[in-house]
Amino acid sequence: MRDWRWMLLVLALLLGWLQYRFWFGPGNSGEVMMLEAQVTNQERDNEGLQQRNDALAAEVKDLKEGQSAIEERARSELGMIKPGEKFYRVVEDAPVAPAQAAAGASAQAGEHPADVP
Repeated sequence: MRDWRWMLLVLALLLGWLQYRFWFGPGNSGEVMMLEAQVTNQERDNEGLQQRNDALAAEVKDLKEGQSAIEERARSELGMIKPGEKFYRVVEDAPVAPAQAAAGASAQAGEHPADVP
């Protein structure tokens, strides 16, 4: 009977020691959760970078093989046009700020901006 109590005491101490190591020791559950979160963030970053790499690889392939990408770049970045084409540039009016609009309205009414209090 006495050996059984010692065995139970040893098992209880072993369980306590294992619980201590699980919660507070090296590689505890908090560190594991933190590392899992870091892995998740890194996987998300890697996925975004992989998508960017795929897009760049497709663009490189298109530039090496296709003429349409070269033509598009020449038109947009260099302003080139084909012989016989007509180029039309549409320029939109810049938006007027509210303070400038009020000054413009008073100037149109015949008042000088200096006369307005």
